[in-house]
Amino acid sequence: MKLLTAAIKAGLPSLYSQEQVSDPIVHCKFFTSWTNWTWFVTEGEERDDDFLFFGFVIGHEEELGYFCLSELESIEGPCGLKIECDLYFEPGPLSEVVARFKGEPVTPIQNLTDES
Repeated sequence: MKLLTAAIKAGLPSLYSQEQVSDPIVHCKFFTSWTNWTWFVTEGEERDDDFLFFGFVIGHEEELGYFCLSELESIEGPCGLKIECDLYFEPGPLSEVVARFKGEPVTPIQNLTDES
Protein backbone atom coordinates (compact mmCIF):
# COMPACT_ATOMS: atom_id res chain seq x y z
CA MET A 1 0.00 0.00 0.00
CA LYS A 2 1.18 3.48 -0.85
CA LEU A 3 2.11 5.56 2.23
CA LEU A 4 1.37 8.98 0.78
CA THR A 5 -1.98 8.91 -0.98
CA ALA A 6 -3.33 11.78 -3.05
CA ALA A 7 -5.93 12.44 -0.33
CA ILE A 8 -3.30 12.72 2.43
CA LYS A 9 -1.08 14.87 0.24
CA ALA A 10 -3.95 17.23 -0.60
CA GLY A 11 -4.96 17.58 3.06
CA LEU A 12 -1.53 18.33 4.50
CA PRO A 13 -0.68 21.94 5.30
CA SER A 14 2.65 23.12 3.88
CA LEU A 15 5.77 23.18 6.04
CA TYR A 16 5.92 25.97 8.63
CA SER A 17 2.21 26.77 8.23
CA GLN A 18 1.46 25.60 11.79
CA GLU A 19 4.74 26.89 13.23
CA GLN A 20 3.01 29.50 15.41
CA VAL A 21 0.23 27.14 16.51
CA SER A 22 0.80 25.88 20.06
CA ASP A 23 -1.11 22.63 19.48
CA PRO A 24 -0.90 21.83 15.74
CA ILE A 25 -3.29 19.46 14.01
CA VAL A 26 -2.01 15.98 13.21
CA HIS A 27 -3.28 14.92 9.80
CA CYS A 28 -2.02 11.35 9.48
CA LYS A 29 -0.16 8.63 11.32
CA PHE A 30 2.49 6.22 10.07
CA PHE A 31 3.64 3.27 12.18
CA THR A 32 5.64 0.06 12.24
CA SER A 33 3.76 -3.10 13.13
CA TRP A 34 6.90 -4.79 14.49
CA THR A 35 8.10 -2.02 16.86
CA ASN A 36 6.65 0.94 18.73
CA TRP A 37 7.84 3.55 16.19
CA THR A 38 5.10 5.99 15.22
CA TRP A 39 5.13 9.19 13.14
CA PHE A 40 2.36 11.77 13.63
CA VAL A 41 2.38 14.12 10.63
CA THR A 42 1.42 17.78 11.08
CA GLU A 43 2.80 19.28 7.84
CA GLY A 44 4.48 18.32 4.61
CA GLU A 45 5.43 19.33 1.11
CA GLU A 46 7.38 18.18 -1.92
CA ARG A 47 11.09 18.92 -1.77
CA ASP A 48 13.32 18.09 -4.73
CA ASP A 49 12.44 14.49 -5.66
CA ASP A 50 11.01 13.61 -2.25
CA PHE A 51 8.28 14.59 0.19
CA LEU A 52 9.36 16.18 3.48
CA PHE A 53 7.16 15.83 6.56
CA PHE A 54 7.22 17.52 9.95
CA GLY A 55 5.62 15.98 13.00
CA PHE A 56 5.99 14.18 16.29
CA VAL A 57 7.96 10.94 16.28
CA ILE A 58 7.76 8.28 18.97
CA GLY A 59 10.65 5.83 18.74
CA HIS A 60 13.74 5.49 20.91
CA GLU A 61 12.94 9.07 21.96
CA GLU A 62 9.93 11.33 21.53
CA GLU A 63 10.58 14.45 19.50
CA LEU A 64 9.29 16.94 16.98
CA GLY A 65 11.24 16.78 13.75
CA TYR A 66 11.51 16.33 10.00
CA PHE A 67 11.40 13.03 8.12
CA CYS A 68 11.05 12.23 4.46
CA LEU A 69 8.90 9.82 2.51
CA SER A 70 11.90 8.05 0.97
CA GLU A 71 13.23 7.22 4.44
CA LEU A 72 9.90 5.78 5.55
CA GLU A 73 9.53 3.75 2.36
CA SER A 74 13.06 2.35 2.66
CA ILE A 75 12.54 0.85 6.13
CA GLU A 76 11.94 -2.88 6.09
CA GLY A 77 11.14 -5.04 9.09
CA PRO A 78 11.09 -8.79 9.60
CA CYS A 79 9.69 -10.84 6.73
CA GLY A 80 9.64 -7.74 4.51
CA LEU A 81 7.17 -5.77 6.65
CA LYS A 82 6.94 -2.09 5.74
CA ILE A 83 5.78 1.07 7.50
CA GLU A 84 2.03 1.50 7.26
CA CYS A 85 -0.40 4.39 7.22
CA ASP A 86 -3.13 4.14 9.85
CA LEU A 87 -6.31 3.97 7.75
CA TYR A 88 -8.51 4.56 10.81
CA PHE A 89 -6.58 7.53 12.21
CA GLU A 90 -8.70 10.47 13.35
CA PRO A 91 -6.97 13.86 12.92
CA GLY A 92 -6.84 16.20 15.90
CA PRO A 93 -4.65 18.48 17.99
CA LEU A 94 -1.22 16.96 18.69
CA SER A 95 -1.68 16.89 22.47
CA GLU A 96 -4.96 14.96 22.14
CA VAL A 97 -3.64 12.57 19.48
CA VAL A 98 -0.57 11.66 21.54
CA ALA A 99 -2.61 11.31 24.73
CA ARG A 100 -5.02 8.96 22.92
CA PHE A 101 -2.08 6.97 21.55
CA LYS A 102 -0.51 6.59 25.00
CA GLY A 103 -3.84 5.98 26.74
CA GLU A 104 -3.27 9.01 28.97
CA PRO A 105 -5.23 12.14 29.81
CA VAL A 106 -4.71 15.08 27.45
CA THR A 107 -1.33 16.72 28.12
CA PRO A 108 -0.39 20.29 27.14
CA ILE A 109 1.94 20.39 24.12
CA GLN A 110 4.94 21.68 26.09
CA ASN A 111 4.92 18.50 28.22
CA LEU A 112 4.91 15.95 25.37
CA THR A 113 8.61 15.23 25.62
CA ASP A 114 9.00 15.51 29.41
CA GLU A 115 10.36 12.43 31.14
CA SER A 116 8.30 13.05 34.32
